[in-house]
Amino acid sequence: MKKERRNVRKTNPYYGFLLGILIVLFLNGMVFPRFGKGRIVTTDYGNFISLVDSGRVKDVMIKSNQIFFTALAENGEVRTYQTGEINDPKLVDRLLEAKSPNADGKIAFNEIVPQENSPILNFLLMWVLPGLIFYLIWRQASKSIQNRLGSGGNFMSFGNSGAKIYADADVKTTFADVAGQDEAKDTLREIVDFLHNPRKYTEIGASLPKGALLVGPPGTGKTLIARAVAGEAKVPFFAISGSEFVQMFVGMGAAKVRDLFKQANEKAPCIIFIDEIDAIGKKRDNGFSGNDEREQTLNQLLTEMDGFDGRKGVVILAATNRPETLDKALLRPGRFDRRIQMELPDLEGRKAILRVHLTHVKHEEIDLDIVARATAGSSGAELANMVNEAALRAVRLGRTQVTTADLEESVETVIAGAQKKNKVISADEKKIVAYHEIGHALVAALQTNSAPVHKITIIPRTSGALGYTMQVDEGEQLLMNRDTLFNRIVTFTGGRAAEEVVLHTVTTGASNDIEQATRLARAMITRYGMSDRYDMMGLETVNNAYLGGDTSLTCSGETAADIDREVLRLIQEAHQKARDLISSHLEVMHQAAAYLMERETITGEEFMRILRQAQASQ
Repeated sequence: MKKERRNVRKTNPYYGFLLGILIVLFLNGMVFPRFGKGRIVTTDYGNFISLVDSGRVKDVMIKSNQIFFTALAENGEVRTYQTGEINDPKLVDRLLEAKSPNADGKIAFNEIVPQENSPILNFLLMWVLPGLIFYLIWRQASKSIQNRLGSGGNFMSFGNSGAKIYADADVKTTFADVAGQDEAKDTLREIVDFLHNPRKYTEIGASLPKGALLVGPPGTGKTLIARAVAGEAKVPFFAISGSEFVQMFVGMGAAKVRDLFKQANEKAPCIIFIDEIDAIGKKRDNGFSGNDEREQTLNQLLTEMDGFDGRKGVVILAATNRPETLDKALLRPGRFDRRIQMELPDLEGRKAILRVHLTHVKHEEIDLDIVARATAGSSGAELANMVNEAALRAVRLGRTQVTTADLEESVETVIAGAQKKNKVISADEKKIVAYHEIGHALVAALQTNSAPVHKITIIPRTSGALGYTMQVDEGEQLLMNRDTLFNRIVTFTGGRAAEEVVLHTVTTGASNDIEQATRLARAMITRYGMSDRYDMMGLETVNNAYLGGDTSLTCSGETAADIDREVLRLIQEAHQKARDLISSHLEVMHQAAAYLMERETITGEEFMRILRQAQASQ
C-alpha cells in the first residue's frame, strides 16, 4: 500500500505544485520569524504609553510599523501585547527614562530591520517557482485534451496548422455515397487512379494535377466528394477550413500553411482539403495592403503550391461558393489545374440522391419520380433533410416505414414550413385565400407552356403563407423561351386577378407573387434579351451566382428608368391576361373555390376534373 502511494505521488503532476506552496510557506516562516510566545493581546497606543509610564513594561520590539511589548498585568502575570506604531519622536526618550520590572530597572527595546532575501532566493520565488507551477498545469491540461481527442474522436491535431488528419482507415466515404454528381466523380476518378497507379502516368511523362477547385452552391456535396476521393484512394486526408489560417498576428497564417505542407509531404501520398478557400484566396486589389495578414497567407500558399513535387502524390482539393472572388494567381495552371463544377442536381440526379438517403431509413415503395419532380432546384443537403423529415413524420404518425405521402409532405415542410393546424382563420379570409389560390391554378391550367398543377392547399404554414399552389414540371427544363417565362408571370398575377374580378378587392396576400413577377420580368429585359426595345443588350450582371445571385445594373440612370417602365409594361400585360382568363371562367372559379374551402387541400387531378366538367357543360 505504501508503495502504491509513493508511485501515485511521483506520477501526479500536481505534486510539484503542492511542494512549491510548502516551500514558500517554509521560507516565509524563516525570513519573517514571529516575536514572542503564547497569545498576543492587541491594544491601543495610549494604553502602551500608560504601561510604560507606570513602570510595568519589560521589553519592546518595533517591527514593520508594529510594536510588540511584554508587560506585567495587574495580577502579576507577564503578557505580550501588540499595537500600531505612531510617529512619536519622544518614544525613545520615554523608553530610556521609564522604569521597568527588569533587574536593571531599564526597558529593553530594539527595532528589527526587515531582512532582504538574497538575489538567488528572490529569483527562485518570483520566476522559477511560478513558471514551474504553470508548466505543470499546462502539461496536465495538454495531456487531458490529447487523451480526450485520442479516445473520443477519429482525428488528432498536429503541429500548428490546426488541420485535422484522418488516417486512411478512418475515411469510410466512397464514390458510392455521392450521387447526382456523375461528371465530378468522373473527373476525380483520374486523381484516384494516379494515387493508386502513379507509374503508368510517370512513364509517359504525365504529372498529377496539383490542385482541383470544387465550385458550386451550398449543399451540393463538395466536402463529401473530397472525403470520397480520400476514401477511394485509401490515403490520409487533411481537412482544414480557410478561416483557420486567418490569425490576428501577422505571419501566423503563413506559418500554418508551411506546417500543413510539411506534414503533408511527410505523409505523401495524401489529400489536403481546404474548405471555403475564399477566406484566404480573395483577389489582391486595392483592398489589401502589403503587410496584410491575409495577403501574406495567400502568398505563402501560392509559394507552397509551386514548391512541392506533384509526383509525390500530394493533391490539394479546395471548395468555394464564390469563385469570382478568388485571386487569378491561385487559379492559373500549375496550382489549381482543374475546376470541377458541383451544380444543383437534375431530375435523374435527385432520384439518385433520394435512393442513397432512403437506404438509411425503412420505407415502402416510393414513387421517386413524383418527389424528384417536386424538388426542382433542391441541393443534395436539402434532399437529405427532406428524407429525414419524412422519417420523423412517419414516427409521429405511429408508422414503422416511410411512404410517398411522408416524402411529399416533407418537401412542403422544407419549402413552405410546417402546417399550422391550430391557426384560426375567419370565414371571410378563408374565402379570399381559396379564390386567390384557385386563381393561380386556373390561370396555369388554361395556358400552354405552363407546368401542371400538382396540389392546392389553404392550410397556413409556419413560413407565413396562408396557402399555396404547387406546380410540378413533367420533365427537366433546361431552356425556357419567352412565352414560357411570360406565362409564369401571368400565373404569378393570377391570385391578385382573382381577388379583383371575383371579390372586388385586393389584399396583402399577393406580396410574394409581386416580388417574383417583378424579378422575372426584370431578368427577361436586362439579362435574357427578351425585350424589343433593348434587343440583346446586357443591362445587368449577377454577383455571387451560387449565393443567391445579387444583381447590379450596368447602365445609365436614364436607361434604368426606361427599364422600370418596360418592366411595368410587361407586368401589366400579364396581369390583364390573367384577368381576362378568370373573367371568362367564373363558374369554374366558384366551383373549385367551394370545393377547396370544404376540403382545404385538393390534388391537381381533382382540380383538373372540375375544370374539364365545367368546360364540357358549356
